[in-house]
Amino acid sequence: ACAPYRRLHLCNKNMENMDTNNNDGKAKDNLLLEVCMAAKYEGETLTRQHYEHKLTNSDVNINICTVLARSFADIGDIVRGRDLYGRDNKKDKLQEQLKQYFNNIYDNLEGVAQNHYNGDKNNNYYQLREDWWTANRETVWEAITCDAPNNAQYFRQTCGGSGKTGTLTKDKCRCGDGKKTGTNADQVPTYFDYVPQYLRWFEEWA
Repeated sequence: ACAPYRRLHLCNKNMENMDTNNNDGKAKDNLLLEVCMAAKYEGETLTRQHYEHKLTNSDVNINICTVLARSFADIGDIVRGRDLYGRDNKKDKLQEQLKQYFNNIYDNLEGVAQNHYNGDKNNNYYQLREDWWTANRETVWEAITCDAPNNAQYFRQTCGGSGKTGTLTKDKCRCGDGKKTGTNADQVPTYFDYVPQYLRWFEEWA
């Protein structure tokens, strides 16, 4: 599948320039900061471009939350080492930096936690990457939707459940309002990041 234009210009420059020369136990926090910064810049850019595009294309009915969800999923694929977009040496450089970050995270694990990922070091830390994304996807979603319009709603009723039990997002493409606590307080409404990238790209081009 050919990468969509949106993916060609995904704002991940700060991730490409990450400092991986640290192993002080803060690698996981530094990585989250870099990923959230990339998501914030990407969301800001997409929201602005979406608004400008609608000014001259009133017949376009593309939901901003859907646009953000697509880049959110691509960021997830980059973090997990699944990204299909082969641009140039920058992709290889970024993946090497991410591998070093996850190596630092792995080295700072202890006992049972490190044993859980035994053998993962020889497999590009895929399991550790997957678990890191699962643990932090809500925070990344919050970052990428930071500049979304207050009345923006995701197109599916996925908050608080699924199917008939789910509800639409409240605002800014988010399920939570920042006040409630509990399992679904800041639930991510999209599952695009669990759909294979090539299928998402086919759908986006369709």
